[in-house]
Amino acid sequence: MQNRTDPATPATILIFDSGVGGLTVFREVVRARPDARYVYVADDAGFPYGNQPEAALIARIVAVVGEAIAAHKPDLVVIACNTASVLALAQLRAAYQVPFVGTVPAIKPACAQSMSKRVAVLGTQATVSREYTRKLIDEFAGDCNVVLVGSPRLAGFAELELSGTPVPDADIKSEIAPCFGEGPPEHYTDTIVLACTHYPLLIDRFRAVQAWPVDWLDPAPAIARRVADLMRERPPGTVAERPRIFFTSGKAPNPALAGALAPYGF
Repeated sequence: MQNRTDPATPATILIFDSGVGGLTVFREVVRARPDARYVYVADDAGFPYGNQPEAALIARIVAVVGEAIAAHKPDLVVIACNTASVLALAQLRAAYQVPFVGTVPAIKPACAQSMSKRVAVLGTQATVSREYTRKLIDEFAGDCNVVLVGSPRLAGFAELELSGTPVPDADIKSEIAPCFGEGPPEHYTDTIVLACTHYPLLIDRFRAVQAWPVDWLDPAPAIARRVADLMRERPPGTVAERPRIFFTSGKAPNPALAGALAPYGF
């Protein structure tokens, strides 16, 4: 780790996402290592990632993360984006020496806890269509019936909500409806994997319009535990610094978004 020679220096953790969805991961990681120095990079100039050509998107992610690593010299990078992780995590690890923690659909724990053995994975179209996601199902689903639901709009809805523009209930409901399906009650979906870090920002909205009660599985706590484990040899720094946030567009947040960021310490 790059700052390890001076144990009194706070560790620097870089959080990367296509937008503000990674704040759900940031919140949990800060709880795990409140002493660290945090830099959050939102690639809003490239948002949304879901419908972009794969090769171009991989190249962009590797380049933008590389620029952030060069600028901020982190001890660890969290890719707080499912799409970026399933597409580019291997390339990032090959290109840069810093340790990475990725974000992948929590299919294993979802299938382990499901009582009805019917699980839905709610993600961007890019995440649910990737072979990586299907391999997770093959490896960990066991006897579970796993339904993949790709939403083209929910990540954008989360960005709008955080920026102060509410989205109608009907629009939220239509995006999550395929997660529930049909059938006798004993075969109802009982667990929905949130396979995009933007989606926990909408979890109260999901619960308000869900067809029936389900467990919405947020991967952020598991990511935070992984970060804490990788940083266990790094003693706590002496002073926690105020986190910094950077948008690749260079634009300043509008007043509503700036207000929404304030509780996170930015």
